[in-house]
Amino acid sequence: MGIYFAAFLIVDREEEEKRTVTKSASRAAWVLGLTLVILPFLVRAEIYDMPLPGDDVVGAVTTVIVRADDTLLDIARRHGQGYEDIVRANPGVDTWLPGEGTKVTLPTRYVLPPGPRRGLVLNLAEYRMYYFPEPVEGQRAVVMTYPISIGRMDWETPLGRTSIVSKVRNPSWYPPESIRAEHAAEGEILPRVVPPGPDNPLGDYAMRLGLPGYLIHGTNRPAGVGMRVTHGCIRMFPEDIDYLFGRVDVHTQVRIINEPVKVGWDGDRLVVEAHVTLEAVVPESVAEVSLGGGTPEGSPPQRDALTALTQQFVVATNEHPGMLDWDVAETLLNRADGIPAAAGGKRIDPATNSAGFE
Repeated sequence: MGIYFAAFLIVDREEEEKRTVTKSASRAAWVLGLTLVILPFLVRAEIYDMPLPGDDVVGAVTTVIVRADDTLLDIARRHGQGYEDIVRANPGVDTWLPGEGTKVTLPTRYVLPPGPRRGLVLNLAEYRMYYFPEPVEGQRAVVMTYPISIGRMDWETPLGRTSIVSKVRNPSWYPPESIRAEHAAEGEILPRVVPPGPDNPLGDYAMRLGLPGYLIHGTNRPAGVGMRVTHGCIRMFPEDIDYLFGRVDVHTQVRIINEPVKVGWDGDRLVVEAHVTLEAVVPESVAEVSLGGGTPEGSPPQRDALTALTQQFVVATNEHPGMLDWDVAETLLNRADGIPAAAGGKRIDPATNSAGFE
């Protein structure tokens, strides 16, 4: 496997957003203003030390320079990003011909998703998975994150809580009758069984969820990772699920959420990360699924971005009172590029109006 050299520049989007990124031992990084990183040709995982208690942000936004013949998707895959990640972070840059020498932003800074930080958390709105492995005694806890593909509007990925119930290496694919009928209507006849191999859309690994019929799996079409293109399953880059498969045990908890807006603390600053709101996805609150299986219930109205922001602000400031600049926050909602930015701070005077921030 070849060696890829990349110069990572910490983006000076806002001075307070400069952070040193702690990578895994396999991706050791030295951040000295200009960071030289030696990576395998394909990134195996984005691995970060968990933030200190009370903090919620990991990573740092970086930039790379486009090489000859690069597409945005090539760059995205090398750096643990999916289609939506790279495209929304780089408006105005051509996806297929970004141009040699163009500076491309890598949105590799994340507000960790709300809720328990254990097992697998899949946030559909940001096309991203977070894995919180059990901490090793004497070592600092880490979080791994990967881009994913999710279900199409007519084949939605269900929300709720479940678990990994089985794992299969080199799986066969048994297309459901509904999928066979869909392909037949387009003139393509699918066999009843697709054996392991290059034509198998599950790739080399599959992890079955307690939700009947749903898998986390690899793919033979990696260009679609980071898009809303599946029949409800979760699709990963082949190298990502290869890395993850041996680390996730059967019975690992899985929580599938739809949070287009995340709010969290980075020191004294309240940070907002906004994504485009998915259409026609059932909010998690009505899709609680017991570990091991279940079926989502109901289909209530979808929240808009402002409602999502308000709810996440309340959650983030429940134990740590803070103030939000709603004008700044609204700008981030409209931008919806997935890049976290400071939009508030800790409240000093409880009587101070929450429309301002420190």
